[in-house]
Amino acid sequence: MKLHELRDNPGATKSRKRVGRGPGSGSGKMGGRGIKGQKSRSGVAINGYEGGQMPLYQRLPKRGFNKPNRKAFAVINLGLIQKFIDLGKIDAGSAITEDALISSGAVRRKLDGVRVLAKGEITSKVDLQVTGASKSAVEAVEKAGGTLAIVAVAAE
Repeated sequence: MKLHELRDNPGATKSRKRVGRGPGSGSGKMGGRGIKGQKSRSGVAINGYEGGQMPLYQRLPKRGFNKPNRKAFAVINLGLIQKFIDLGKIDAGSAITEDALISSGAVRRKLDGVRVLAKGEITSKVDLQVTGASKSAVEAVEKAGGTLAIVAVAAE
């Protein structure tokens, strides 16, 4: 095979539709846009508009509520903590605080605190001090012989 013999697979590329190029092309004159009206003009975006009928998004009832002052926690799983301990990025001998998790790169940023979840296995005996944890995460850490203390975050 030589460079001049290279071809794309048949059907892999499709030439663009050239509209408004005369009657012989099949899409000349008005370029497939019909006659007059809003949609024949350029710059029209009427998504969700149903010709004056009440649009679907307005016909459906409103549901739910977004709490304006809810807390957003940075989430970390036990399996990831164990992985970082195995890699030597976290020292299991000393207390593992939120700042230690951030400096090791396990958590990107603290947000309103760090919450530990129980996904994955933890085998090391660790002393975790975080803002929140699931019940199953606390049980898993204690089963491995460690402690998981929940410390209150300082009000700013």
